[in-house]
Amino acid sequence: MKKQSIWLLTTAALAASTLLPGCVASKKYDDLRARQTATEQGKAEAERQQRQAVTELKKASDELTELRLNNKRLMADSTQNGNALRRTRTLYTQLTDSYDKLLRNSDRAMADKSADYNKVAKDLARREAELGELDASLKKNRTEIDKLNADLQFREAKLTELTKALADKDKAVNDLRTSVSNALRGFQGTDLQVKMKDGKVYVSLSEQLLFKSGSTKVDPKGQEALKQLAAVLKTQPDVNVVVEGHTDNVAFSRPAGAMQDNWDLSVLRATEIARLITAGGVEPQRITASGRSQYIPVAANDSPANKALNRRTEIILTPKLNELFKILDSNSTTATPGK
Repeated sequence: MKKQSIWLLTTAALAASTLLPGCVASKKYDDLRARQTATEQGKAEAERQQRQAVTELKKASDELTELRLNNKRLMADSTQNGNALRRTRTLYTQLTDSYDKLLRNSDRAMADKSADYNKVAKDLARREAELGELDASLKKNRTEIDKLNADLQFREAKLTELTKALADKDKAVNDLRTSVSNALRGFQGTDLQVKMKDGKVYVSLSEQLLFKSGSTKVDPKGQEALKQLAAVLKTQPDVNVVVEGHTDNVAFSRPAGAMQDNWDLSVLRATEIARLITAGGVEPQRITASGRSQYIPVAANDSPANKALNRRTEIILTPKLNELFKILDSNSTTATPGK
């Protein structure tokens, strides 16, 4: 309709322009021409605006459709969010209850922990005090250990010295046994034996070698054996001599003179042998004579052979232990280091 009206106006204008005379007609023609141009431009503008409006309408329609879809999604999301909100509120309530419960439990736990802490603090203080005591005791023990170590070193040195002295003593006893055995080699047998016992040398002489029955006088053969023994002992000034007389258990039937019993017989025989050794050049102060009678037999007194074994004289040779005694005495009287 709008396009038709424009066309009619244009046609009417053209018709009028043919009827008007001269410049009037030309002026009007130009005017109409200008109007036509303006009208065409307006038409073009209107068409452009129409196309723009259509485009915008389509865009608006699309946006409306999108908005409707968004609205639908938002409504769906709103429903989900509402459900989620309700679940969240329920969970929040549960969490709040749990938090309150935990808070109450925490308060109780804190109270318990505080009590435990106080207990631990007291126990720690006690242990620190004990540690201090232990430290003091340790220092004291270290001092004592140092003293003991010094004492141990001192004693080890003394032990070494004592061991050497014992070894020297054992060597001296062995050398003495060898010397005596060599000197009495011609007499050794059943009537004379040389042996070692308890760190001493025992020279055992039978009655047959030394005495006649019931006599206290030594036979010549016995005197020769004692002379040989005395010669060895003269070269061993650090050896002490003990002479022990022994008898069997046969009692005297008729005591005679100074002898009343086996005690007297054993003592007199030991004394006689001591005199002979002294006469051989051995210092008297080194010799001890003793009678043991019948009370230390070496065999049962149940046969003549065994009784003969018991009728004997034992000469016990003991190296002097002066050096050993000095060491032992120094261990007991010398103050150890650190004391």
